[in-house]
Amino acid sequence: MSVAKVVSLNIGQPKTVMLDGTEITTAIYKSPVDSPLLLTKTNIVGDGQADLVHHGGFDQAVCVYCSEHFLFWEHLYQRPFEPGAFGENITLFGRTEEEICIGDVFQIGTAIVQVSQPRQPCFKLAMRHGIKDLPLKIQQTGYTGFHLRVIKEGMIQRGDELHLLDRSKNPLSIQYINKAKYGKQTNVEALQEIIEEPALSEAWRNTFLKKLQNLLKK
Repeated sequence: MSVAKVVSLNIGQPKTVMLDGTEITTAIYKSPVDSPLLLTKTNIVGDGQADLVHHGGFDQAVCVYCSEHFLFWEHLYQRPFEPGAFGENITLFGRTEEEICIGDVFQIGTAIVQVSQPRQPCFKLAMRHGIKDLPLKIQQTGYTGFHLRVIKEGMIQRGDELHLLDRSKNPLSIQYINKAKYGKQTNVEALQEIIEEPALSEAWRNTFLKKLQNLLKK
């Protein structure tokens, strides 16, 4: 298995842009930085989130995107995609959603982090790139990226390797979770398995609880 590493560390502050005549405040615009940064329990120092209801906080302190997917998007849309293009804080190389599992604990630099949930694409990605169907395509491909919670605060920087320290007893990949959320998952046992994963964020656990409850009503 290849070594996973941070190929770009990206930050940005919220700014207001116009969308169809409406002002939208967003921090989707991230730019690479070369200096080491402090990773805290809720974010990377120097970075900001505009919508604190759906972004940031303990379960979404860091957004990660897999650089392996850039080539796919470039072929699909005939335009370049560079680190930070998906609003991610960490552009990763060496692991994708097929290999990363909920509950994986990694050391990055002097920080220790845990995978908490897939990244859920929103309209702001479409707005940034002027591609209306981008969020839907991200869901369909499963090329979502994922979020991290911070177990131990520390310094991280471009070039840091990810060292796996721990994994769930019943590892569920980000790809598996995405298929269960966006596909026609009717397997009660599979949904219960996801819900019972202790490292899954509460927001995503509640989503699967509702899905399971609706399934059981039928």
